[in-house]
Formats: sequence, structure tokens, C-alpha cells
Amino acid sequence: MESSDDTEEPPLPLALSRFQVSEEFGFLLPDPLTELPAPYSPWMDLAQELPQLISSHQLRSRVHQMPQLSTQHLRGREELHLAHLVLSFITMGYVWQEGEEGTVQVKARAPPTGAKPSAVAAAGGPPCLQMGAFPQPGSIPAFPVLCATQVLPRNLAVPYWEVSQALGLPPILSHADFVLANWRRKDPNGNLDTIITLPGGESLRGFTLVTLLVEKAAVPGIKAIVQALGAVLQRDEESLHRALQELAGAIGAMSEALRRMHAHHTLVWLPITSGLNPFLLDYVDPQVFYSVIRIFLSGWKDNPAMPHGLIYEGVSPEPLAFSGGSAAQSSVLHAFDELLGICHRQDTAFVRALRGAGSVRRCVLASGDARLRAAFNRCVCALTDFRSQHIAIVTKYIAIAATKARARRAEPGASAGPSAGKPPAALETKGTGGSHIFSFLKSIRDSTREGLISA
Repeated sequence: MESSDDTEEPPLPLALSRFQVSEEFGFLLPDPLTELPAPYSPWMDLAQELPQLISSHQLRSRVHQMPQLSTQHLRGREELHLAHLVLSFITMGYVWQEGEEGTVQVKARAPPTGAKPSAVAAAGGPPCLQMGAFPQPGSIPAFPVLCATQVLPRNLAVPYWEVSQALGLPPILSHADFVLANWRRKDPNGNLDTIITLPGGESLRGFTLVTLLVEKAAVPGIKAIVQALGAVLQRDEESLHRALQELAGAIGAMSEALRRMHAHHTLVWLPITSGLNPFLLDYVDPQVFYSVIRIFLSGWKDNPAMPHGLIYEGVSPEPLAFSGGSAAQSSVLHAFDELLGICHRQDTAFVRALRGAGSVRRCVLASGDARLRAAFNRCVCALTDFRSQHIAIVTKYIAIAATKARARRAEPGASAGPSAGKPPAALETKGTGGSHIFSFLKSIRDSTREGLISA
């Protein structure tokens, strides 16, 4: 592979703007809207009061009083993203208001006279009905109540589904909402805050903004992806070396940002604007994260607390299952994996484009250049270190916190509901996305390490 002598700037193999990726903000939504048009004030009013409504156990009744609004007046992706953010937060608060033992239920109806068990679903009965003799018409059988499926009311479910379909997002709170679209400038100095929040106070704010910091730190690495692929296309070893150095530096900066998750009263510098603007980021308390925050990030797929999923009333008569919000949904690490030839899971349009744009790994191997190989391996090592750092944080905020939570649950008079701090039990060994978290994270870390190129 030889350096190109062309003085003209070569064409790039892919444009970030094609995938709604910003050169300044990466996968973060640039300057998200913070207000919806006036017709959607019922949504905004609820969303701005979520912590208080959940702690006072009033959110569900307020949702039931909410009008069903048409989504046809939402204009542009910015308004759609804010609508999805707002409806996602309302949905998580609605479902988990009373904790994992108080998820909302749809009452079972007796099937028609003479109906066979196989006809239950068609008759509108719960899909989880047990096989057996039916009671007399007009009576309510006892057994369906024991296996009742959770339901999201029509006035929330229908617009939520429509907005989700328009954006290509799942109808559940995901990383795209919780972090990428949930930030605003707090003051003219560039300090940041979240747009919508849930119970968890400063710990939730810190958790969200640290994760945002990680995404922002990745931006030079995202631009380095394009530079590296351009260098492969032009057979320019020097440019490829610079791009790999830039990528390794960006991954290192992501690790530094992640460490702030458990750094008490750390002064954080946020390069969101042209200047560097500090703000005091409070410590994310492991007990608050585990006992209060985590349940609101939990989904209804592979979750023992909601084994049948959630019925979106007016959308589907059958329950639907979706994974909860997780940093594993971020496209950043998947893009870096793809560039370095490390095979994992996510298959977004951006990652597919990288897959077809040329192989950095093959070019490094073919070059036989020790300096290029070392730069490539620094990227792999940085990515491995980041994932080890993530495992350490998960150990602190889930494994150790779960042990303490079990001890607290055994105490007499443990409070009910997430706002009271009763720790959830259903996902003690799983992530909010439903995966068995430690085996999953360690397998990803170990397969990343296997991406090193030996001399």
C-alpha cells in the first residue's frame, strides 16, 4: 500500500449526514427541541411532572384522563424525536409506577358460551389463559387474573406507536431517547441538563449526562472512521495511521468520561459548544441507581416481572415484547467494532455501510507495516479497556448493589414501589435490556481482545 500523490482531496467513501450523524455531535441529536407545539401540552405537562406524579402514585390516573391526540400535527424529525422522548418517559412511569409487583393489568373477560380454549385470543381474552373448563357466561374466571397481561391504554399506546413507526424506533424508552435526545443547554455558558426526568434526582441526572459525555467523547473517533476508510480507498498508509491514532485517542477519552460515573463531585468539562464549560456533576449513588432508577429503564422482554410482554391497546390485541434502554444500544461501539473487524451484534444502516466500505484490518495485515499494526492494536486495546471499565461499573452498580438490595429486602417493613426505593428483584442478574449481563459483557470484552493483530 503506497501513499497517494494526488493533491486533490479524494472523495470520502461515506457521508455521515446520510445516516443523520453529526460531525459536531456524533450520534447525539443536535440541539434537541425542548417544547412541543401547543396542541401537545397534555403530553408535555405530564412529562414535566413525572417524578412527583410517580412518587404520589397519581400518574396512572392522570394518563387515564389524558385526551388521545393525533400525531398528524407533528412536523419534522425534531418534533417527532421530542414526542417519542416524552411518550417514552410517560410510558415507563405508567408501567413501573408501583414497582415490579404492581405492573398495570388488563382484567380478564369470560369467553363466549361454548367457546373452545383455542378461541380465547380471538374472543379478546388474555393470551395467557390456562387450558381448562370455562365457567358460566357472565362470570369472571379466577385463573386468568393470576396470569394477567399488562396493558398500555389506547390514548397513550396509539400515538406512541405512530411516532415510533415514523422514526423507526421501538415503542419503549431506548438509548436514543434517554441519552441521545434528552439534553438541553442549561445556561448561556454551555452547561447541560436533561429535558425530561424520572425519579432518581441528581443520581439520574448524573447517570444520563455521563453517558452523554461518553457519546460526545466518541465524536473524533466517528470522524476518524470516515478518514480511515478514505485512506483504505486511496491506499494512503500515512492517513490511515493518523486516523487510527485519532480513534485510539477518542476511545481513551470515552473511558475517561465513563470513570466520572462514580467520581464524587468531579469537575466535568463538556466540549459541547466552542468553549470548554465546566459544571459540577454529582456522584451517581449505586443504591439510588439500583433501587430507584433501574426499574424505569427495564423493558418487557425476557423480564420475569412482565413475562407476557405489554399490550398496546388499539395497536395489537396480542402482547408485544421490547428490550429496555441500555448503553449496548449505542451505535458508537458497534461502529468501532465494525471498523476494526471485531464481529458483534448490531446491524444498523451505518454499520452495514461500514461493512461494505472496505476492510481496515485487511489493509493493515497486507501492509506488513509494524507502525500501522501498532496503531491498529492500540485501538483494539483501548476498546478492550473501555469494556473492562464498563464491567467494573456494572459490578459496582448492579452486582454489589443487588447483594445489598437483597439484604434490605429481607428487612421488615420494606417499602413498596420504585419511588420508595424498594429494590427490584426480577433483573438482579440481567441488564435492563434483558441480557444476562456479566456473561454478555465479558464475552464481548474477550472477543474484542481477540481482534489484536499479532506480530
